Amino acid sequence: MFRRIKNRFLRYFTIFIYFVVLFFCSIELNFLWLFGYSPDMQDIKSPTLSLSSEVYYADGTLIGRYFKENRSPVEFKDISPNIVNALIATEDARFYKHHGVDFYSFFTSILSTAKGDRRGGSTITQQLAKNLFETRKKKSQGIIKHVPFIRTIVYKCKEWLTAFKIEHVYTKQQILTLYLNTVPFGNNSFGIKTASLKFFNKTPDKVNPAEAATLIGMLKATSTYNPINNPEHSLERRNTVLSQMMKYGYIDKTGYDENVKKPIGLNLSYVEDEAQGDSYIRQAVERWLKKWLHDNDYDLYKDGLKIYTTIDPRLQRYAEEAVAEKMKMLQKRFDNLWGKKNPWRDLNGNEITDFLLKAEEHLPIYQLLQKKYNNNTALINQYFEKPKRMTVFTWNGEKDTTFSSADSIRYYTRILNTGMMTIEPTSGKIKVWVGGIDYKHFNYDHVNQSKRQAGSTFKPFAYLTALDNGFSPCDKFTDKPVSIKYVDEGKEQVWEPKNADFRFSYQEMSLRWAMGKSVNSITAQVTQAVGWDKVVEYAHKCGIESPLKSVPSVSLGSNDVSVYEMVRAYSTFLNKGVKIDPLLVTKITDQDGNVLDEFELKSQKVLSEEIAWLMLYMFRGGMEEPGGTSQALWEYPGLWKKDNQIGGKTGTSTGYVDGWYMGITRDLVTGIWVGADDRSVHFTTSETGEGSHTALPIFGAFMTKVYADPKSGYTYGAFPKPWVKITKKYDCPSPRVVDSASTDSLYRPLDSTKVLAPDTTQALK
Repeated sequence: MFRRIKNRFLRYFTIFIYFVVLFFCSIELNFLWLFGYSPDMQDIKSPTLSLSSEVYYADGTLIGRYFKENRSPVEFKDISPNIVNALIATEDARFYKHHGVDFYSFFTSILSTAKGDRRGGSTITQQLAKNLFETRKKKSQGIIKHVPFIRTIVYKCKEWLTAFKIEHVYTKQQILTLYLNTVPFGNNSFGIKTASLKFFNKTPDKVNPAEAATLIGMLKATSTYNPINNPEHSLERRNTVLSQMMKYGYIDKTGYDENVKKPIGLNLSYVEDEAQGDSYIRQAVERWLKKWLHDNDYDLYKDGLKIYTTIDPRLQRYAEEAVAEKMKMLQKRFDNLWGKKNPWRDLNGNEITDFLLKAEEHLPIYQLLQKKYNNNTALINQYFEKPKRMTVFTWNGEKDTTFSSADSIRYYTRILNTGMMTIEPTSGKIKVWVGGIDYKHFNYDHVNQSKRQAGSTFKPFAYLTALDNGFSPCDKFTDKPVSIKYVDEGKEQVWEPKNADFRFSYQEMSLRWAMGKSVNSITAQVTQAVGWDKVVEYAHKCGIESPLKSVPSVSLGSNDVSVYEMVRAYSTFLNKGVKIDPLLVTKITDQDGNVLDEFELKSQKVLSEEIAWLMLYMFRGGMEEPGGTSQALWEYPGLWKKDNQIGGKTGTSTGYVDGWYMGITRDLVTGIWVGADDRSVHFTTSETGEGSHTALPIFGAFMTKVYADPKSGYTYGAFPKPWVKITKKYDCPSPRVVDSASTDSLYRPLDSTKVLAPDTTQALK
């Protein structure tokens, strides 16, 4: 038996020591699964930096991987002493005096924090334990994670244990090397080599004290002290690091004074090869999973996930082929239109004289140049006009050339882009995602990142509102001048919309004919009759999430929306009035194939089946009604077999800036936008810039390819018959007349094999 310790204080101290030993043993052994996994000696000797995640098409073929390509390890001998000295002086001045845990610094940090001077007490080795072995991540969490204060103590103790193990296995130089090779610097940069190249275009052995202080200063908060995004904070933090280096004798007073006066001196000319295997789909999946990853504490770039998408590889290939084929032709047409003239114009056709200057000012580097050259515009302009070698995108492949930064802006501003998405409404699965013409050169996704004026593709929401509030497809309005008074921001306004050809026929038209022919004056009258607030309500009800300004012109597409939103909203009609949350991912597994999560379709009934079917009938009017704006699709004979039916809606925003086409078949809904990234760059005439001449041809080429492939799973056929009894009158005859606004007949009999008509959908003149 143990003898009782008579000295009370010694007895309590001994009990405390026993408790501490038992506590650390419990953590190490993960007693009763309370504390989570702790890295063992084998883990310490063979650390795993990360596991790439993989993303797959719906058929299981690989799309790409998520991994840190810019993590480039470097040996200790290739790291400048300036970096090592800055790190030790700032993060762990007693690094060479402790064995992983510095209890002196730990207790002094507690005292400082109590006095209001909050500072960390973790050693470099402890930080390495946390970064490399993720001692606070999901795998390392036990049941105790639900107890706030206790879990913090457990995390800290686990870091101590891991730090002691690291110090037992590695030398101080090896620990510094491991740390500098794994520490994050923000901007998806891991390790000192990629950071020094990215910010200073230097290898780590060439970094001077000021540059080393800038890099090490970022470690406290990579966003706050990022020299690109926050140069003032970065400079302040750099000088703090330099003062620490002087304090601990790594630089003298002269060296400090010399370096503290230097500007940050970024050199951003280094180009990383980060896009291997990258694509619009890969990035779209990452955005789609952002919340799930956060909620479930997974890292897409480290945890080796397997992600299975809904994207159909056949349809995706046909969409990309159609985009390449038609956009190449469209770019040639655009270049021929403008020739050597600058295409950046206002809506009156006047060149915007300060366009290039404004474009330069929006670049991240412009503010850095202002500081570097003390707002000397001549020197800034000289920088932008300095020629340099670069590789640029062309429709005939990449081209090596010599361009200045200003030349590059001029060149890329003229290039047209597109966004395209296809969905299967009944399953909610996204089948096609084309974010642009080339991901390597144009990272911005035009499916759900970009938002543009929808033009006449927004008109169906006005007709939907009318049908669901007492009107029928056969109800008639007259194509005539309209004047609508309304109040906007407290001021009385008058809106007088014009048709695309600036003429009125004074003909009576059914709602179906007016929507099929895309008549602005009648759409305005319908909007006035049902109320523009109501149109906004129905658009939101169907799936438009962007804020919509409630004004009379809302139905003509005056608001900015995304391709994603429009496809989602149009899908409601083919899906019997059920709104869906589109699915891009079906399931996620771990490296061993264990299912981590499966995603099911979320839906909500928002329209009656009768109204949904009537809207499909209305969309067919674009092909079947006289002057229907979808009739350019007759040019694609591969679409018109076995009594196939297609519905759709063209759209063009003011000044031919944005061209749209929304196409509906018996199984699929496709949305396409075409235009330049800068709204000041656009076509000038309806014959070149309307949606029927820009976006519609991509749809025609795409569906031709889909129908031609018997393995695509999508075949010709009529739209579904009414799902319920239709109580509204809809089968109204279409007149055969000559449009008074034109000298030529716009119509042919409805059984004609080809009807050509100009797009009359330009939204706002």
